[in-house]
Amino acid sequence: MRGMKSKRGFDGGSHPVTGGEAPARSKRWQTLKSFAPYLWPVGRRDLRIRVVVALGFLLASKIITVYVPFLYGDITDDLATGSPANIALVTVSVLIVAYGVGRILMVGTGQIRDAVFAPVSQNAVRALALQTFRHLHALSLRFHLERRTGGLSRVIERGTKAIDLLLRFSIFSIIPTILELAFVVGIFAFAFSLTFAAILVVTIAAYIAFTFAITEWRTRFHREMNALDTDANSKAIDSLLNFETVKYFGNEDFEAKRFDGSMKRYETAAIKTMTSLSTLNAGQTAIMSIGLTILMLMSARGIAAGTMSIGGFAMLFAYFMQLSIPLNLLGTVYREIRQALIDMETMFDLLHIPSEVEDDPYARPLVAHGGSISFEHVSFHYDSDRSILSDVSFHVPAGKTLAIVGPSGAGKSTISRILFRFYDISAGRVLIDGQDIRDVTQTSLRATVGMVPQDTVLFNDSIRYNIRYGRPDATDAEVESAAAQAQIADFIARLPKGYDSAVGERGLKLSGGEKQRVAIARTILKNPAILILDEATSALDTHTEREIQSALKRISENRTTLIIAHRLSTVVDADEIIVLDHGRIAERGRHDDLLAQGGKYAAMWNRQREADAAREILAGNLDDASPVSEISPVSGTIRDELPVVEGA
Repeated sequence: MRGMKSKRGFDGGSHPVTGGEAPARSKRWQTLKSFAPYLWPVGRRDLRIRVVVALGFLLASKIITVYVPFLYGDITDDLATGSPANIALVTVSVLIVAYGVGRILMVGTGQIRDAVFAPVSQNAVRALALQTFRHLHALSLRFHLERRTGGLSRVIERGTKAIDLLLRFSIFSIIPTILELAFVVGIFAFAFSLTFAAILVVTIAAYIAFTFAITEWRTRFHREMNALDTDANSKAIDSLLNFETVKYFGNEDFEAKRFDGSMKRYETAAIKTMTSLSTLNAGQTAIMSIGLTILMLMSARGIAAGTMSIGGFAMLFAYFMQLSIPLNLLGTVYREIRQALIDMETMFDLLHIPSEVEDDPYARPLVAHGGSISFEHVSFHYDSDRSILSDVSFHVPAGKTLAIVGPSGAGKSTISRILFRFYDISAGRVLIDGQDIRDVTQTSLRATVGMVPQDTVLFNDSIRYNIRYGRPDATDAEVESAAAQAQIADFIARLPKGYDSAVGERGLKLSGGEKQRVAIARTILKNPAILILDEATSALDTHTEREIQSALKRISENRTTLIIAHRLSTVVDADEIIVLDHGRIAERGRHDDLLAQGGKYAAMWNRQREADAAREILAGNLDDASPVSEISPVSGTIRDELPVVEGA
């Protein structure tokens, strides 16, 4: 028996649900390993050449950087000869020009290096963003039902920015700083003494140790701040997506207080982050100042003793000031890299969430030749202690219509999700034209099945885009033909921008009937062999429902059709009706036969009939004396067309 894979979710917040927190260092190392391929992209020789060239400019920049203070020292010595007459103006001028050129080259080579490397970093950002986007679409429906959209989008946003930052900082800040420190320590030992070099090393070591220790301490504040930022963003997006619901209940103040509560917690965490940064900056300044003071005192003693020139003093000061820039940057870089690793760790954890439904390694494309559907002893559960379907079997011949009815929670919509293979079943098998859907590719399966759902959610784009979504390579003429068949072409023609009219967020600029017609047109354009109508008209008024039913009837012709319905009037012409109750088939047969049985279906039919009659009375279309019983309980024939309302 092929069962479902183990569940692994993601809460949309700052951390995935993984069942256990790995040690921080191990997770960091795993993140760096995952990041490495983006630094040296496989199959991109051009980008690898750019990495090498950028490293060449990096080395040149550092050599120039450590040589420039020598020129500054020589200029100082030449100018401190004692009297203006002894100054060699030509020599000093050459040194000053060389010093100026050196500073230009020092900055220029760094800028060229960044420009050469830019395609590498941006390619990495694009590749990671695409990989994440594809992976999210590959994850199961269960994951997306449990997700928090705002939190998830913020995780992706921070993760893609983090990889760009890490690529640039790891190559152009950490490596150059280490090189420069090594060069300067060597120069101090050679030009001054080992004592000078030792003090410099101690100062730098104390600076780095302090920076890393405080940054590690601050990391938990960053994590907390990220989590609260994600939470606040999720609440804001969720509230705005449900704008109408907020208005219906007058809960603007409630939503504002809820959002403000998240922002208040974020504010507290942000204050901790900023105050800890002040501690870090103050400590760094104190360490550097103490080191510089000691070196300057030693230099002054050397000048007084005649063992060091004024130019040497100036050179030492220039080196120390020059070192303070990358060292200050090192603190920032370390903080940013630690934060980037946190952000990337979250994103890579997201990428490591397995897809619950995957193609078999030997899966082949589905070959549809009619679209017959067979469910053979199918059982399914979302959780082990909650059974949804139990031993469900039915067969829909090619071109025929099966209707599935039953109370809410009976498992009707689950059948459509199983047919699309959004979930894998717990037992049994599902066949299309004799092929087990687990043995074919998901892409070919979903290309064979079309869906008109109850709640049509459209993309925030044009009507043309939303219809063409059924087949992205369709021509404008095909889009307009599909719209005509869905009986929406006249409505579109009356719009100022026609097919280019925007539908708004989730299609909110259109009425329910208009959205359903767009969904029908989209499905017509897809032209699937199998059509699923999942309560496609239950949310519409009676008049609109009748119009859309006629469109649905036309597109259902010569297609295997599965109708999931609450309104029984929409299924009276089905070739077979099955009644689901608590995940099992309670009754099956044609409409007249089920009415004659006097079971669950007949009871549902009578309840809807009575509700329809009561609704007409309340609407004033029938008087109280009008007979309620206009339908034969055996044949189900009606003298006048029965109004349709929602059933149980």
